[in-house]
Formats: sequence, structure tokens, C-alpha cells
Amino acid sequence: MSKKKRITLIVLLVLVTNIITFGVSTILPTPLNKKVMISKSEYNELLSFYNDYSKLMAVENSIKKNFLKEVDEEKLLDGQLRGMLQSLEDPYSIYMTKEEFDDFMEHTKGVYGGIGVIVSPGEDNLITVVSPIEDTPGEKAGIKTGDKIIKVNGEEFTADKMDMAVKVMKGKPGEDVTLTILREDKEGKKNQFDLTIKREEIRLKSVKSSVVENNIGYIKIISFDDLTYEDFKEELSKLQKQKVKGIVLDLRNNPGGLLDVCANIADEFLDEGDIVYTQTRDGEREYLKSNKKSIDLPLVVLVNEGSASASEILAGAIKDRERGVLVGTKTFGKGIVQRIFKLPDGSGYKLTVSEYFTPNGTNIHGIGITPDVVIELPEDVEFIGIDNLSEDIQLKKALEILKEKMGQ
Repeated sequence: MSKKKRITLIVLLVLVTNIITFGVSTILPTPLNKKVMISKSEYNELLSFYNDYSKLMAVENSIKKNFLKEVDEEKLLDGQLRGMLQSLEDPYSIYMTKEEFDDFMEHTKGVYGGIGVIVSPGEDNLITVVSPIEDTPGEKAGIKTGDKIIKVNGEEFTADKMDMAVKVMKGKPGEDVTLTILREDKEGKKNQFDLTIKREEIRLKSVKSSVVENNIGYIKIISFDDLTYEDFKEELSKLQKQKVKGIVLDLRNNPGGLLDVCANIADEFLDEGDIVYTQTRDGEREYLKSNKKSIDLPLVVLVNEGSASASEILAGAIKDRERGVLVGTKTFGKGIVQRIFKLPDGSGYKLTVSEYFTPNGTNIHGIGITPDVVIELPEDVEFIGIDNLSEDIQLKKALEILKEKMGQ
């Protein structure tokens, strides 16, 4: 049915409800004294449409008429939209008010006020830390991947209210926020404690680099936001000028981000071929590919349970294409893709529209990627990276493997 005809039929909705029976085709009078002919199938579709939405309208009208307190119509509409997305039972498909949508878009730009912790809905309906972002208040306070945030400023939050919790965690730099953390140790014992953290302006320098042992380049990618590819090219150029002979790419505790940015970085390491492909429920596929030009240096990639989404796309492509060696622990396991929709009033929503597959056709959602070399980091190691090389045994192993590849 065309959009124009559907609009005409909706205008006639009240008239339709007064008609008891129809033949194969029916002529209805319109307010403009014109005649519109609809078929029986179109009538049935319209009647079904009315039956579906009359219940919603009836409940809404009853609330406005009978509810004890004054009804905020805007909040009522927001609640209907939020409930519609929640009914999908997909924690990644969410409705956002204008304020929430603006906050979300601000975060993808890499600048916001907060504590620097990436969270995700857990299967236990608890807000789960994917990773603290390096060199932010959250990491400095000792928050770890897998921690459950059960209260913010004393108010309980579950995963279905995660956006509200994130909104409370964000705020003016310099002000404190208190998180109640539930943490499970290796023996399965659960401990609950409070952390009071001072918010800062989080301007993510999403890529850092340094030279290790004279000729090895180390690149740490913290997240994939709007500025990451530009930062990556800048840091890579610095390393190339210093004539490095191999690269360690550190994706540990990288929660992901923008797919196109991830693909651009993957393209720097891979010759011509597939990076990733996405597939909708109808089987429609979209391929992201790399070109012939690539960095021709030995490569080792570090991953852990905090490496999620776009990080897994990059790591999966490198592993499947046998471009480098993955070292660390199994990744988080987020293999689905969301699309962002902005509505005319400034609100918006995220909707899971497809799942992604590594070049070999593997979907890692709920499974993760197992590294080529699995090595657990000791529980008492508080910081990872170049600044704690003496205790970071994963990085030590990566350097060892890279030296072998370089013939040292």
C-alpha cells in the first residue's frame, strides 16, 4: 500500500469502525466529498491497524482521565517509545530522549564529563563494566572489567535502566559520584563495596604510541571514536619515522566504537580482502574490504575480556587473515551491530540491525575470540602497558613473539 493511500485510509479510520460488513471492494465517503475505493485486503489491513492501536489509545486516554496525578504527556510518549524498544529484549536497542541522545552523540566524539567507564547490560540484568578507559578516574579508582555497578549515588539501577545510571555517572568535572560495586573473585565469592570518584572532563586521546627496546613500535588504541583514525595515523607516522621493525597493537580494555573507524585502521594492516561483513535478518550482506596497500611489518595484537565490538572486528580480521598473532585472553563477545536513528524532535534510538562475521564467516556474539596464545594476567596486576612492563606478562609475551618474527 502506498504512503499516500495509507494516510488517506487512516483519515477514514473512524468511518471504518462504523461499517459492519464489506464486499470485495467498498466505496467510502470522505470529509472532502470524494470517494475512495479500497479492496477487502486493504480494509482488513486497516482494521488490523485500528485494532492494534485502539488498545494503546484507550489505555492512554484512561491514564489521562483517571490517573491520580497530573500526567506529563511528553513523558508518557517517551515511556511508550522506551517500552517499545525494551520489548525487543535486546539490551543494545534503546530509546533516548533528546538529552540522552545528545549525551550519547557527545560520547562518540570523544569528549564528555564523567569517570571514564564503559558499561554494558549483563545477562544477569546488572550493569556490567566492559572496561575502564585508560588514564581516567574510573581506572585510577580501581574499577575492573566484569565489575557490576548496582548503585549510583545510593540509588539502585539494573541493566534495563542503564542509560539512566550512565546519565547520573556523567556530570560536571570536579564533582564526586559514588558507585556501589559488586565484584566476584576467582573463587566465586562476591564482595560489595563503595567507590567515590571525582568526575573529570574526559577528552580521550584514543591512541598512544611509544618505541620499546629500540626498534619495536607499541600502539595502544583505547576506543574507536570520531578522532581515532586521525590519532592513529599521527602515532603510526611517528613510529615509522623512528624506523621500527615490528608493531605490538594493544586492544586490551578497548570497548569498541564506530565501525567505519575500525575498518579504516584494519585497512592499514591488511592487504586486499575482507575485513568484516554484516548480515541482516533477511540475509542481506554488506562487506567492508581492505585495499592492496598495507603496513608490511610483523604484528602482534593484545586482547582481553575487555576487548569488545569494534576491537573484536579488528582482532578477528587480523587472526582470520593470518596477518598477525593474537595474545592475551578471550575477548568480550559482542558480534551485533546497532544503527543510530535521530528523530525530528532531537530524540533518537539505537536499534540492532545486523550481526557481523569475521572474514572466515564466524560470528563471535556471546562467544568471543580466543587468542592464538592464551596468557592470563595475574590478578594483583593493577596497571597494564608500557609503564608497567615489569608486571605485564601479556605484553612481555607479545614482545617475545615479535622478536622471533623479526629474527632477533
